[in-house]
Amino acid sequence: MATVNTVLGPVDANDLGFTLMHEHIRESSAGVPYTFPELFDHEEDVARGVAALNEAAAEGVGTIVDVTTMDLGRDMRLLRDVAARADINIVAATGLWLDIPRAIAQGSTPDQLAGAFIREIEVGIEGTGIKAGVIKVATDVEHITENGLAGPNDLVLRAAARACKHTGVPITTHTSSIAKTGDYQLAVFEQEGVDLRRVCIGHSNDTDDLDYLLGIINKGCFLGMDHFPGGARGGPNWEERTQLVKQLVDLGFAGQVTMSHDFGGWRPALPEVVGRRGANNPDGYCFVSRNVLPRLRELGVSEEAIRTMTVDAPRRFFGGG
Repeated sequence: MATVNTVLGPVDANDLGFTLMHEHIRESSAGVPYTFPELFDHEEDVARGVAALNEAAAEGVGTIVDVTTMDLGRDMRLLRDVAARADINIVAATGLWLDIPRAIAQGSTPDQLAGAFIREIEVGIEGTGIKAGVIKVATDVEHITENGLAGPNDLVLRAAARACKHTGVPITTHTSSIAKTGDYQLAVFEQEGVDLRRVCIGHSNDTDDLDYLLGIINKGCFLGMDHFPGGARGGPNWEERTQLVKQLVDLGFAGQVTMSHDFGGWRPALPEVVGRRGANNPDGYCFVSRNVLPRLRELGVSEEAIRTMTVDAPRRFFGGG
């Protein structure tokens, strides 16, 4: 039996249900919620998170994967208090996003950083006893140089790969799919000997380059079609993103496709983009269930394929049968 670490403890991977694979309950920056409490109201944020997640749960969502890392302002007290009141599983993340601390970038080896990720998976995060269930990493255009990956990003990717191999906990990523940065990530993971069936390359629906996407799929990875509805920062609109999912289903790859929003709950740094619900995503964690899935059905996608993408693919990503 494969189990997944959630905020409230281990859960059988086969019991995760409909899983949103790339979400956030709240984002900021490392240490900000505690250093500048004037910017945050803990109880208000808990209530907002619980309400939004319970709305999704009422529409059939069983699990969200919160990929908020330390440098994105991960707040274990917030996750704990939301999880205790929400009717949904929450998977917390170890790893690092784009804001790699200088002390780590300049003072760590891959094995040292992997050890930190492993501790958060096997022992717990920040003394809470809450164990991470996924490893999150990011590669964007600023990490690509004439000589390949920038050193700090290479460090993080190698550390994540080693932590994945040691623990079996899978890796999910942030990419710039327009710049095909997923290829750079996979090159490192392959060098490190990662089982690519334990990797989900995120933000893959920011491009409609099928050659790029099929190159990832053909290596055995999952595609995170996790920018629904999209459009806030350009790229395909949600209808075009939905049509792309339909293409992948028609090509026989439903089992390697996952869907999500990268919804931020409330983002003090970017309130005008996706924070408080607005024109871009009025449905929050429910946009896929309310808009994308009905449209896929209209396009002729079967219920079996929809279940494969929303339930079975996430289950297999986490090691379920």
